[in-house]
Amino acid sequence: MRTRHVHIVGAGLAGALLAILLARRGFEISLYERRRDPRRSTADRGRSINLALAARGIAALERAGIMERVQPLTIAMRGRMVHELGAPPVLLPYGQRAREIIYSIGRAALNHLLIEEAARYVNVTLRFATACVGVQLPRGTLELRDESGATTLATPQGPVIATDGAGSTVRASLAQQGRVSVREEPLDHDYKELSMPAVGGHFALEPHALHIWPRHGFMLIALPNTDASLTATLFLPRSGRVSFAALGSDTDVEQFFRREFPDALPLMPDLTREFREHPQGHLGTIHAAPWHVDARALLLGDAAHGIVPFHGQGMNAAFEDCRFLDELLEQPGDWQTLFGRFETERREHAEAIAVMALENYAEMRERVLEERFLRQKSLALELERRFPERFIPRYSMVMFHPEIAYGEALRRGAIQQQILDELEAASGVTGTIDYGLAERLIVERLGLRADSPYDPG
Repeated sequence: MRTRHVHIVGAGLAGALLAILLARRGFEISLYERRRDPRRSTADRGRSINLALAARGIAALERAGIMERVQPLTIAMRGRMVHELGAPPVLLPYGQRAREIIYSIGRAALNHLLIEEAARYVNVTLRFATACVGVQLPRGTLELRDESGATTLATPQGPVIATDGAGSTVRASLAQQGRVSVREEPLDHDYKELSMPAVGGHFALEPHALHIWPRHGFMLIALPNTDASLTATLFLPRSGRVSFAALGSDTDVEQFFRREFPDALPLMPDLTREFREHPQGHLGTIHAAPWHVDARALLLGDAAHGIVPFHGQGMNAAFEDCRFLDELLEQPGDWQTLFGRFETERREHAEAIAVMALENYAEMRERVLEERFLRQKSLALELERRFPERFIPRYSMVMFHPEIAYGEALRRGAIQQQILDELEAASGVTGTIDYGLAERLIVERLGLRADSPYDPG
């Protein structure tokens, strides 16, 4: 690369990690962030969904050499704890091997650590309280505004990598200039962050699980924090009979939770205040094309392909973007070649996880309550035991197998669902599964031999 100076707009999770990876390769990095330095300020409450760190994100953090520092910030979650109305909670394990877990981690704590790590490199310049106004391609400048003095600065552009999230200013600027087209698909459900504080210094609920209160058209979830609290998030339609719009008063909110989440309500002493004060967040999927403009600008992470949070893959997908871009730097070529190759090879997989994230919302809020879903989940795990590395449940492919690309997980998952449906149909009234038929279908449909012994790993 002839140009060794890279401008990264957005010092959130992806931007800070990318700065570390590129700094390790000797690039000069200017990292810009509109917020004040999070190391010296308090994170906003009520503005973030807790994060689920999975294998793809871990692989990127390991590549950056910082997973050991991240590990103490995490809490292992072994499965979904489903809270059905009128029934005791039930744990549905994510997988069947000891390593098949995901980790709850707070966004603010992780961002703080990543920025600290980036700041260790002498070739990284951090500029906080500096908002990006836009990328002016005709003049070849990156325009910035120093929030303290409201001064507009023009920086020689060099390559600009936008990691400024779903509301990307860089993307908007490129779209305004006709260089990028953007399509947003808003979800008609919003979210609100709430909290379940520790009780006597202990977790109010089982800490090693992602808690879900599925209610068909909506749901509540809760993830554990290292201070023994849990961060809860309510996902609810924006309008309608059961919706955020229908919860206009403290009484409405309390009655709604008493009716729908009676076991959660006693664990939320600040419910009505938090419901009033915390912002109502919006959700949606973002499609941008192209992701890059020549050698001058690249969209990465949510700036390129924002998704809904229901598969816990937004951060993991963005971290995988960072890892993939870093791997591409090992190949010869200029910035334009690099950016083009990145988009060509990543786009299919970004689109695949966007589809799977939306599908997972239906699974979390309603399908986990269905007998057929639970029956097929059990059968899928049995097929994986009998035919390991041949039949892998789609959820496991996404969460625990970073070597399987998102697009391949979507493709194989569809074939495997057909196999499950056919095996169940063939089982008749007795429900007895024909595993000889299962093997034939796996070989025929997936093109794989199905005779390897089970490795419990």
